[in-house]
Amino acid sequence: MAEEGYRSFGSQALHYFDRAHEGIPSGPIESRAAWVGHELPPLSELAYHLSDADILEIEAAMVVAKTSSKARRDLSAEDFPLPNLSKRCAGWREELADGLGVQVVRGVPVSNWSEDDAELFFWCFGLHLGRPGGQNPEEHLLGHVTDTNASKKDPMVRLYQTAANIEYHCDAADVVGLLCLRKAKAGGHSRIVSSVTVFNELMARRPELVNRLFEPFMLDSRNESKEGGSGSMPIPPCRYADGKLRTFYHSDYFRSAQRHDDVPAFTKVEQELLDLYEQIAAEAGIYLDMDLEPGDIQLLSNHTNLHARTEYEDHDDPAERRHLLRLWLSL
Repeated sequence: MAEEGYRSFGSQALHYFDRAHEGIPSGPIESRAAWVGHELPPLSELAYHLSDADILEIEAAMVVAKTSSKARRDLSAEDFPLPNLSKRCAGWREELADGLGVQVVRGVPVSNWSEDDAELFFWCFGLHLGRPGGQNPEEHLLGHVTDTNASKKDPMVRLYQTAANIEYHCDAADVVGLLCLRKAKAGGHSRIVSSVTVFNELMARRPELVNRLFEPFMLDSRNESKEGGSGSMPIPPCRYADGKLRTFYHSDYFRSAQRHDDVPAFTKVEQELLDLYEQIAAEAGIYLDMDLEPGDIQLLSNHTNLHARTEYEDHDDPAERRHLLRLWLSL
């Protein structure tokens, strides 16, 4: 059973970045997490498709949760009983932690539900996998990914609030989950790549650059109100222990940290490393694009994958505009 309660934004980040490190690997990492996009089965085969019995179980659990006197954030997995699906959740949790690092679930009947019901379901579904946590300092626990017409040029805007392309990154949580309520008119594909595979490719092509991944890069906090500091913090992209490589990479935030006066300019080696790392991740065949349909859930390990999003064109009707729910989970 997943641990109860939710984590604060800070507590979740500390948990996520508490990555054991024994030393730098001397060769490529052999792991199921080192997947290659063109070698994976199509999404229709990769995903678990909810059965009629699964959906009946979910809807019965929603009735139970709605009768609870608890606030949504205080619900536990027991308040959303899934006697059969909870066993699958245990397997999915293992797959995320020690397997492929990717799990897709299809067929959530969101078109039959109100937005509030979809929120209730996804929050409680997350409780069966891990501990939800804050996604920003304001402690938002269930994110809404939609275009708010925020300016793409504002360096403080989080790009999920726009229709812009989002570069490869990881979130500061063990797992990020998305539930698609509505898709865009065109574009908006979820692009994922194994950070273990990118590491292995980098080691094969430029082994002399590998060591720098295990030293800190400055990460932009994008927090202009911070006083007495630069608004950046040192984060080593890679940690390695017990045969597992865990990676945190954030293209935009590593690069934008350069705007702070006390952050030194990239050295030639650092610039070459970042450029090549992102070039490898963007190579056709290595990454995988997912065109999430309404009712699809995508679960990704932030330790073994990077994720991005392609730019999109949205519908004119506000009621049809692209909308996903997002959870950050600690395992």
